Amino acid sequence: MPTSLVDWLRAQDDGTLTALLRLRPDLAVPPPADVTVLATRAGIRASVHRACDELDTVTLAVLEALVLADADAEPATAAELARLLGPDVPAGELTAALAALRERAIVWGPDGGLSVVPAAREVVPRHPGGLGRPSSGPAGSSALPGLLAAVTPEERRVLDALAAGPPIGRSRAGGDPDSPVGRLLASGLLLRVDPETVELPRQVGLALRGDRPMGRLAVAPPDIGVRDRGATLVDRTAGGAALEVVRRLELLVAHWSHTPPPVLRSGGLGVRELRRAAREMDVDEATGALFVELAVGADLVAESDGVAPEWVPTTGADVWAVGGPELRWALIARTWLDLPRLPGLVGRKDDAGKPVAALSDGVRRPLAPRDRRRVLAGLAELAPGAAPGSPSAFADLLAWRAPRRGGRLRDEVVGWVLAEATVLGVVALDALSGPGRALLGGDRTALAAALRETLPAPVDHVLLQADLTAVAPGPLEPELARELDLMAEIESAGGATVYRFTEATIRRALDAGRPRPTCRSCSPSGRPPRCRRASRTSSTTCAPARAAAWRGGRVVPAFRRRGADHRGARAPRRAGHGAAPHRAHGGGLAAAARRADGRAARRRVQPGRRGPGRRRPRPVRPRAAHRAAPPLRHPHRPARAGRRAARGARLADAGRRRHGRRAPRRPGGHHDQRRHRRPAAHGGRREPQRLDRVRRRARRRGRAGAGPHERRRRGGRGPRLRG
Repeated sequence: MPTSLVDWLRAQDDGTLTALLRLRPDLAVPPPADVTVLATRAGIRASVHRACDELDTVTLAVLEALVLADADAEPATAAELARLLGPDVPAGELTAALAALRERAIVWGPDGGLSVVPAAREVVPRHPGGLGRPSSGPAGSSALPGLLAAVTPEERRVLDALAAGPPIGRSRAGGDPDSPVGRLLASGLLLRVDPETVELPRQVGLALRGDRPMGRLAVAPPDIGVRDRGATLVDRTAGGAALEVVRRLELLVAHWSHTPPPVLRSGGLGVRELRRAAREMDVDEATGALFVELAVGADLVAESDGVAPEWVPTTGADVWAVGGPELRWALIARTWLDLPRLPGLVGRKDDAGKPVAALSDGVRRPLAPRDRRRVLAGLAELAPGAAPGSPSAFADLLAWRAPRRGGRLRDEVVGWVLAEATVLGVVALDALSGPGRALLGGDRTALAAALRETLPAPVDHVLLQADLTAVAPGPLEPELARELDLMAEIESAGGATVYRFTEATIRRALDAGRPRPTCRSCSPSGRPPRCRRASRTSSTTCAPARAAAWRGGRVVPAFRRRGADHRGARAPRRAGHGAAPHRAHGGGLAAAARRADGRAARRRVQPGRRGPGRRRPRPVRPRAAHRAAPPLRHPHRPARAGRRAARGARLADAGRRRHGRRAPRRPGGHHDQRRHRRPAAHGGRREPQRLDRVRRRARRRGRAGAGPHERRRRGGRGPRLRG
C-alpha cells in the first residue's frame, strides 16, 4: 500500500519541515494546526503552481515524466523515469531533481515508489512531454509496428511533425479520404478531435521518438559568452551614472516645486506632464517614467491634499537634498530594488486598449522585487567585472533556470531590469558593479561606503574658461555645487561637468542676494579657481563677473547721468535691455546695480572707456568757450554776473511796457545770458535756479502792467473805463 503525503511528513524530522516552510512560505500563513493541515495545503493547486515557478528546466521535465507515468495514481520507479527521460538526463541530474521535488513536498516516497501530488497534473502543460492521450484503438495494439511500416512518405512527414510536439494539428483536408490525413485517420494512427483538429496518440509518439520518449531535453544551461569588462572600469562608470541619477532627480523635484503637475482623475500622471518632466531632465520618456516612479516611491514627491490634488515635493525631499551623494543614491537604489511596480509598462496598452499612465495602478506588480533580485543574483554569480555576451543570452539563461516565472513578459522583464539598473548605476557595461553587489547584501552602511569608494574625491574649485564656461574636474562639494547651480546652468554632464554662465543665470544669482561674483567668490575655500590665464585671474575678475557688473541688479539696469550730454541732448534716466554699454560710457553714464544689503551701488565709468565686446568710441571734446567758463561758486547763490543778468532782464521788460516792442539786445552786454551759462561738460545747470525765479517774477509784473495797445496785440479786452 503506497504511503500518503501525511504519513510521509509525519516521518520527517524538524529540519526537513523547516526547509519545507522556507521553500514554500505560503504553507505557514496562517500557521497550520497540525501535519494534516500542512499536507492539505501542500496539495492545493495554487500552492503547487507557486512552488513550481522556482524549478528549472530539468526538474520540470522530471515532474512531467512522473505525470506521464501516472505517479499521481500509482507509485512510479526511478528506472521508469530514466527510460522516459532518455539518455540526455544523467543519473546525477535525475537524483538532484527528485531531491528538489521532495524538499518542496511535491514528490514523496523512496526511489522504488515515487508519488506525486494530484495537483501536479493541472500544473504541468496540457500535453506532458509533448505527447498526446493514449489510444485504445489500433495504435494501442500490437499491430502498431506494421501500421507504421506501411505509411507513405507524405504520411510519414505528417506523423514526424506531430511527434515533435505538440501532438495537436489542424487540417481541413481531414474529410478527404484520399489525403494523407484522411488515410492516417482511417488506419487509426491519428485521432479526430473535431472536424478540423486531429491528435497523435501517445503510443504512436513514443514509437516515433525511439530512445528519447520525451524528446531532446536541454540539460545543460545555455552559454552566455562571458566577457571581462574590468572591475575598476565598471565601478567608475557606475559612479558617474549614480551622480547623474541624483542630479536628474534634483531637477525633477525643483521643476515640480515650481510647476506641480495635476493628478489624473483615474490616478497617475498625464502623458504631457510626463513628457515635460522628461524634457526638463533631458531624458527619454521611458527613463523619465522610471525617475517619476522612483521619486514617488522614495517619498520625495506625493499627492497634495487640496481639492484638485497635484504632485508636489514633500519634506522628505528637503532632508534628502541635504545628504551627500552616496546617501541620496543609496535611498534611490533601495527604493528601486523593493519597488512593487514595473515602470517598463508605462505607455503599453492595457486590457481595455488604453495606454498605461505613470504612477497609476496599471504599473503595480507585487512580484517585481522578486524578479529584480533574480536578475541581479544571476549577474552576481559572475566574477567582478564580468558581463554576459548580450542581454538576450542572459535572458535565455534565466529562462532555462525558471521557465515558468514571468509569464508572457518573462524576457521583457529581464530587459527592463537591466536597462533600469544601468541607468541607476547598479549595473555598468552589462556587469554588476560594486555598489550593486552591496545593494544585494542589504547592508545600508556598506551600500553608501561602496559608492563612496567608486566616486572620486570631491573638489572645491572649478576651471574657468574664456568662453563664459567653468569646468568642474570632478564631483563638487555640496556648497559649491549649490552655488554653481544658482550662478550657471549645466551645459554637459559627466566626469567633468561644464557650467555655462549667461545673463539669466547671473541675474538669478543677484536676485537671490548673492554679491557681484568674482573669481574668489566661486570657491568656498577663498582661493581663486584655476583658469587658463592664471595671471589675469589672480588680479582681475572673471568673465562672468565682468558681465554681472554690466547686467547686474534686481531690475532693468539704470544708467545715472553724471552731467549733461556733450551734444546738448538730455541723457536717458533709464536704459532698457537694449542699451549699449559703450554708448553709456561715452555719455558719462554709470551702471546702477544693487549691493548684497539692498543699497544702490554706483560704478564710476570713465568717459570714452570701451565696454565689453564693443568698439572704443571717439572721445568728444567740449568747446573752447565752455572750457574757459568759470564755475559757479554756489549752486543756490548766483554770482555777480547773474545779478547783472537779472537787472538786464528787468530793464528789457520795462522797455517792452514803454515802447510795446522788444528791446534790442547787444551781444556781449548785460542782456547776453549765454556767457553766464555753465557748460554741461562741467556738470552744471543751464541757468541758476535764482535767475529763473527772477525772470518769472519780472514776466508776471510785465503782463500785469502792460498798456492797452499791448493787451490788444495779445488779444485782450482793452482798457477798463471808469464811471
